[in-house]
Amino acid sequence: MAAGGGVRAAKGILERLDSGEVIVGDGSFLITLEKRGYVKVGLWTPEAVVEHPSAVRQLHTEFLRAGADVMQTFTFSASEETMESKWEAVNAAACDLAREVASQGNALVAGGICQTTVYRQHKDEARIKKLFQLQIEVFARKNVDFLIAEYFEHVEEAVWAVHVLRAAGKPVAVTMCIGPEGDMHGVSPGECAVRLVQAGADIVGVNCRFGPWTSLETMKLMKEGLRAAGLRAHLMVQALGFHTPDCGKGGFVDLPEYPFGLEPRVATRWDIHKYAREAYNLGVRYIGGCCGFEPYHIRAIAEELAPERGFLPAASEKHGSWGSGLDMHTKPWIRARPRHHRGD
Repeated sequence: MAAGGGVRAAKGILERLDSGEVIVGDGSFLITLEKRGYVKVGLWTPEAVVEHPSAVRQLHTEFLRAGADVMQTFTFSASEETMESKWEAVNAAACDLAREVASQGNALVAGGICQTTVYRQHKDEARIKKLFQLQIEVFARKNVDFLIAEYFEHVEEAVWAVHVLRAAGKPVAVTMCIGPEGDMHGVSPGECAVRLVQAGADIVGVNCRFGPWTSLETMKLMKEGLRAAGLRAHLMVQALGFHTPDCGKGGFVDLPEYPFGLEPRVATRWDIHKYAREAYNLGVRYIGGCCGFEPYHIRAIAEELAPERGFLPAASEKHGSWGSGLDMHTKPWIRARPRHHRGD
């Protein structure tokens, strides 16, 4: 199968999903750019889009080359609440960078918002919706293709986000940062999915906080909840690129290694092949990653699902399937290694 796949006809996110296409999401920005020296731990705000746009552009480009169909704006925690006077310039610049790279591969641009600290402190619905609305106005002006509300611990706040996003007239995806135990108020994953779809979300799922296998377990519960309620929606998963079987309800942020010592937990490309296949078999058609998900992890998703997608990503030009590049090695015991991964 040839790498690249060529330029496909421009279609919206729902048109693609409705036709049965697999959508490959992008991966880690905050943690990856922190490692590269462009993001500071703390509020995890994305000033890099104006301070170091070339770094953000490069990471977008790496994800596109790895097979991502969506360039999500680097606007996590980029609200007026967290960035004060800089928020508008950051959101606008993030949209421009995402669009610039997306146009090189006919990818879609998703404008992204996330949960607020206001909810945990005051639950001021009007104030929270206003914060969302300000970002959405920038996304509308920049004409993003669809909207993502991600990283919500509480379904109530996520529902408020859906209400604001729906008014923009764009397709809406919502992902919660929860595990099988549900949100921080004890609402089950199935009930969270039901409330989000009833609020108007087109795509629902989970992102961040938990590793691939825990995230898929949560997705199964969401799917079951929707089925029991007689509701349908497209499913989306963007798990951590770290293994977190020992974390509690709060996810990886409660681990002692967070955020500076997570490297021993990094998933291999082979782990991500399995994650992509299990997600697909579960019925998830929007599959990507979050913190710790490097471009080579996204390439693993695209390579695993190449039979369904009909092409390999451009980055596969430099990567033999299942380690087959080792066939050229001078040492026979190293040449033998790819057979193990292929199951020979």
